[in-house]
Amino acid sequence: MKLGTCVYQQQTYVCIAAGDTVLLPALDAAFDQPAWRDMLALIDSDIDLQAVRNTLTAAMRVPLADVTLLAPIPRPRKNVMCLGLNYLEHAQETANQIGRTGKAPQYPIVFTKCPTSVIGHEATVPFDPETCSQLDWEAELGVVLGKGGKKIARENALAHVFGYTVINDLSARDIQLNHKQYFLGKSIDGGCPMGPWIVTADEIADPQALAIACRVNGVTKQASNTRHMIVDVASIIEWLSRGMTLEAGDVIATGTPSGVGFVREPPEYLLPGDVVECEVEGVGVLRNTIVG
Repeated sequence: MKLGTCVYQQQTYVCIAAGDTVLLPALDAAFDQPAWRDMLALIDSDIDLQAVRNTLTAAMRVPLADVTLLAPIPRPRKNVMCLGLNYLEHAQETANQIGRTGKAPQYPIVFTKCPTSVIGHEATVPFDPETCSQLDWEAELGVVLGKGGKKIARENALAHVFGYTVINDLSARDIQLNHKQYFLGKSIDGGCPMGPWIVTADEIADPQALAIACRVNGVTKQASNTRHMIVDVASIIEWLSRGMTLEAGDVIATGTPSGVGFVREPPEYLLPGDVVECEVEGVGVLRNTIVG
């Protein structure tokens, strides 16, 4: 099931993708409950989504063109947790750029993006050259937890996943490099496009077997597969939960493959008018336009 959050007739709903239409369960009085108006409430609920499939009604169906999609979780409760240098070729290209030898990190590199950076599919990314003039793309598989925990064993970790989404870990490289840390350069307004959907975990047989790509103005910049992650999804959850309690609704960005802009010769950065598409096989295509 592909789940999203949308605005329809000035109200916010959880929606279910259905081709060129969406289903809004809350439009049916029998389903009008908080869980169908807020994605985090749905994740927290004990609703059987498989059973819902069998009770969807025509009253819930509206044209996709009539709704505005938001990020599936428009405002995460906490910072989005992100993996840095989690594809070997990306670790190598980054190391080469700063005159080092690229190798797989011994331990996962983790940083975060603040909730205010999250925007949805087709939302515009503001370009402010006074703040950032080196805006870079990073296509990533996003993981949304449905069940929390601490010291989660790797072999049980995927059972904690609610679903998967697409994230563009947009990076203000000048801020990131000038400040010698990740947070400011990763948390600019509009810096975390997410969506269009959360695909429930039952529809992704293996999160380590998904093609992943990024295109700018139709030109492919990144093309890889999640099998090339250094730390796989289950191990990421295990590592993160070792000393910190994870919670339902937490969002994890699992790292980006090679092909980012700042390592290119010459470097390439996003400018007003550029259209960025990030795609993960079986999950969807996330599209955003840079606007000055």
